[in-house]
Amino acid sequence: MASPLEDRYPDILMDEAQIEDEGEIEEVIPDLRYDITSYGVDFDVEGLVRRLNRGEILVPAWQRAYVWSHRQASSFVESLLLGIPVPGVFLTWDYYYGKFFVIDGQQRLKTLQYFYMGKRPDLWPESSSVFELRGVQDRFSGLAYKSLAPRDQIDLDNSLIHATVVRQVSPPDGDTSMFHIFQRLNSGGSPLNSQEVRRAIYHGALMDKIEALNEYPDWRTILGKPNIRLKDQEMILRFMAMWHNGDRYTESMVEFLNVFAQNNRNPSESWLNDTSDIFREVVSAFAESKGRKSFRLGEGRAANAAVFDSMSVGLAKRILHSGEVSSESVTDIHDSLIKCNEYLASVERRAYTTTSVAQRLKLASDAFANA
Repeated sequence: MASPLEDRYPDILMDEAQIEDEGEIEEVIPDLRYDITSYGVDFDVEGLVRRLNRGEILVPAWQRAYVWSHRQASSFVESLLLGIPVPGVFLTWDYYYGKFFVIDGQQRLKTLQYFYMGKRPDLWPESSSVFELRGVQDRFSGLAYKSLAPRDQIDLDNSLIHATVVRQVSPPDGDTSMFHIFQRLNSGGSPLNSQEVRRAIYHGALMDKIEALNEYPDWRTILGKPNIRLKDQEMILRFMAMWHNGDRYTESMVEFLNVFAQNNRNPSESWLNDTSDIFREVVSAFAESKGRKSFRLGEGRAANAAVFDSMSVGLAKRILHSGEVSSESVTDIHDSLIKCNEYLASVERRAYTTTSVAQRLKLASDAFANA
């Protein structure tokens, strides 16, 4: 099933080749120990579907699309009809929304919702508009929920799905453990990358604003078509995190961005507007001065994430304190930094260490301040 981005950009990039992020290769796994509590809840299937329909259980907007085949979904429903135990789901309680949030089990939950609604998922061949069981025992074959025998309906309604509800106790600075749980539970097939997980876990006004900013014309002038793996959206998040909290950065970058996204899921409207305005000003200045060559370390290379975070923050500080910088000055500073060995060392090797991040932010900020 095509995503909204694929609908708007038919030849959308399917990989991350447009963004160079060497730091990801050497990313340090944070030395953290989580204290997580959990408890079990057995939901009857009918009640589970009612909660899904009422929006009391949230499936993240950017989770993977429904991908189960007709036969897979039918087999799952048949297992419940036969009383065969099925894998449970993982949920967390979202205090901001006052709802359960699905960490793992989306395909199972959506299958039940589709079956009870009688709706055929768009992914399946259009042999029928109704979800009818296929590849199952003869007595169930071709049946939709409403055409099941009354006793079979009751058995399915009363079948139990075990849910493990998890909550982070410590560290106390947000539910960053949910990021790691979600990523590890959803690691099969083509693993979700960091920003895809954040878009699912830390849904809210911040991620919505980042998605909107990602279509800013001057941003697209610099990067080209939107990235299906959300690396361009991660770049925007990185600017925001460095702009607001760069002086407090400690490795790793993944955890730094997780904490920032968690703590700013739904900031004030003025915060979002001010941050968006400075991002657009910076991007427009680079688009005018360097265009597609912005943040690149050489001809034919992709935009470098470490170059972007330092130069964009450096220019943002200059604009905030001293006003706009001429296009010629932006070009000169960009090119001089790219030729500076000390700066290059901070963006190409061990780019996520505390020392490297602090070094490149200072070099870029000083360069723009002295323009």
